[in-house]
Amino acid sequence: MKNLFCPISNERINEQVPRITALLVIVAVVLAFALDSLVVMAFVAADFFIRAFTKIKFSPLSCVAYWMTQMLNLPAKPIDKAPKIFAARMGFVMSLAFAVLFAAQLNTAAVVIAGVLVFFAGLEFAFAFCAGCTIYSYLVLPFYKN
Repeated sequence: MKNLFCPISNERINEQVPRITALLVIVAVVLAFALDSLVVMAFVAADFFIRAFTKIKFSPLSCVAYWMTQMLNLPAKPIDKAPKIFAARMGFVMSLAFAVLFAAQLNTAAVVIAGVLVFFAGLEFAFAFCAGCTIYSYLVLPFYKN
């Protein structure tokens, strides 16, 4: 991991919001399995879809995260938005996959994929470590290098 590259944009967001959103994703995924609820799993996938593919400023989970940063009076730390969009796209794929696998009663596979999603979200929440940057550097960027 000598040189990691992330997608870059001119848009900035407060780093606290995606970190708290990651915590909310963890809670939602655990809740989905605890309640054995396909509806909660679909909600997580829809939330990732909104963040990844729409121009809507906040998804439901990021809206709650924004509200929490305001209530907790957390200091704003501007960061690049593009890596978070890439990570949301990966989160959408994983959350859709675990919802489909769960619906197909392939519970072990669903739990494994959900576990990877929770692990990545945990890294974001606890350490502000964007696993998306690592994945982008090794799986996407090589196809765009000259």
